[in-house]
Order: sequence, then structure tokens, then C-alpha cells
Amino acid sequence: MSTVTPLHTSAVNALTEKLPTPLPYGNIVLSDRAVLEGRTGQAMTAAFVGGLSADLALILPDTSFLAEAAGADSALVSAADVLRPSLEAAAAVLGAGVLGETRIGDAAAMFADKDAVVFQLMSAGNAAGWFAVRIRDRRTVNAGPGFRAPVPAEKLSRIHNVEMALTVAIGHTRMSVRDVLDLEPGGVIELDRSAGAPADVMLNGRLIAHGEIVVVDQDYAVKITRILDVAEGVG
Repeated sequence: MSTVTPLHTSAVNALTEKLPTPLPYGNIVLSDRAVLEGRTGQAMTAAFVGGLSADLALILPDTSFLAEAAGADSALVSAADVLRPSLEAAAAVLGAGVLGETRIGDAAAMFADKDAVVFQLMSAGNAAGWFAVRIRDRRTVNAGPGFRAPVPAEKLSRIHNVEMALTVAIGHTRMSVRDVLDLEPGGVIELDRSAGAPADVMLNGRLIAHGEIVVVDQDYAVKITRILDVAEGVG
């Protein structure tokens, strides 16, 4: 069984703080993982690649609260969408990197792996879920909270040809699914950005730069005005 380190506990702390329901957890590493038999089929999983690599998996037997957290029961929003911010928060403590797509599927192999640390999440004295963290880089597994591992050049070279989503945002707001479904032509959505403020340039959802919106050959484009360092992008 893998040793629990401050990095593991920081990840589960960050996860539970962002879960869209109050969920106190017992800091318990399961020694008998047989209790998970038959429960892993609907796990939320995501892989993290960066200065160190890791796999994350979350099982919540009761997901009835997810529709309320989303604002409405709609096919537009999946459980993976609602829980994505929680997994992102857990991944953020692992350092600079990119969290892959959140998937729903069987994670039996992940929870059974001896290199994975499995936490039991407790609510009102009962098991309310399980969270597994499997860090693949043993050289940095004992790093503490706030650790920012450098990304070796040879590791980055493996993903040079991987395409990633680059998004330019002129502003943001948060709305419940109920409000989104009530939108009609002519409706106005107020953003958290004043006119003339720089746009955000985001790579796979992570802020990496600021820029100005310009027009090039009748197409919109962005002129980069500032590149953010790792700490600013994470924050």
C-alpha cells in the first residue's frame, strides 16, 4: 500500500473544500478495499500531466445533490461537469500541469492499485464517498503542500504534438442551469469585466496570458500583452 504524504492529504482537502455539498471527511486510508467491490463502475476519473503525473478518481454513491448544485436537472450538464472544479482543485496542489478530461467509468483497477492512496469521505458518521490519488513520479511523492515541480524537457517533448483548447474570454459570470434555460433572444448577460479591460487567454481552462481583442482580415484575433507565470495562472 502506498504511503500517505502531505501531497495526498492536501489533494483530498482541496477536493472536499470544492465539492458542491458540505462533506466532512475522515482521513482514513482504506486497508480493506473489498468494500469498494461493485461501487467503482460510476467513478469520476481524470489524469494529470505536469511536473509530476497523477491519476485521480472519485466515487460518490449518492449523487442526488448534483442536480441541485447545477441549478436544474438538465441533460446539458453531466455529473462530470458539476464535479470538475473539485478535481481541478485537487490537481492544483500537484503543481503546474494540465488536468485531462473528466470521465465517468469503471475505476476498479485504479482503486485496487497498491500505489494509489484511497481516502474514505465521511458524512454524519457514514461513508459518503471515496477518493483515490495515484502519483506516478516516486521522486516527488513526498513533496509537501504548495510544491511546484519543474517540468523536464524530455517529458514535455512527448506531448509537443498534442492539440489543446486555447480560449479567449472577455469576461465571466456564474449562472445556474435554470437561469441558462430561461435565456431568450435579446437577453443581456452581465460579465465581470469593464469595457477596455484585457481579455483572458486560457489553455485548457487555465489562465496563461492577457491580451487585446483586434481584427485581422475581418476575423477576430487576440494580441498578447502579458504572459503570466505559473503562480499567477494557478491563482
